[in-house]
Amino acid sequence: MPIRLYTSPYRVTLRSTGLLFAFMFIISACSERESTQHTQLPVAITDADECHVCGMIINNFPGPKGEAYVRGRLTPLKFCSTRELFAYLLQPESRTVTGSVYVHDMATTSWTHPVDNNFIDARNAWYVVDHPQRGAMGATLAAFKSQQDAKTFTLQHGGRVLGFDDINLELIAQLGSDSL
Repeated sequence: MPIRLYTSPYRVTLRSTGLLFAFMFIISACSERESTQHTQLPVAITDADECHVCGMIINNFPGPKGEAYVRGRLTPLKFCSTRELFAYLLQPESRTVTGSVYVHDMATTSWTHPVDNNFIDARNAWYVVDHPQRGAMGATLAAFKSQQDAKTFTLQHGGRVLGFDDINLELIAQLGSDSL
């Protein structure tokens, strides 16, 4: 005669509840990590900070700078210009690990000495290219919080307005060749 194992409804409910709690813990841990990435704020650029791409001292140069958080790092990578920032961001290996990204809003700060409390979300910024203002590495992208501020800049300095997603490696390379 086969032996019949009896499982009480209480045991099944307890096991299901345990699995549910484990699942909820895993989900909350994932969402906590994601929310940490989204709440990373820009930090001040110090006199000792070097550009992640070229190694130059960042504060020695004019124009908008940038910062990018990378998954697993508590401090951002810092860049001496928006051109250097995009040269990093547009690399295939950088796209999947980059979290929050910031640039200076040039409508609210000086071109010669950008102020660090004027950082804005780079993904929502507007950029002006093909203008005569120079950054650390020559030609650079002027960053603005509003599209109208970017258009106003073009009336004074020339250039054309682009959104974050309009910027590609070909454009960055072209800016680099204009700097030579």
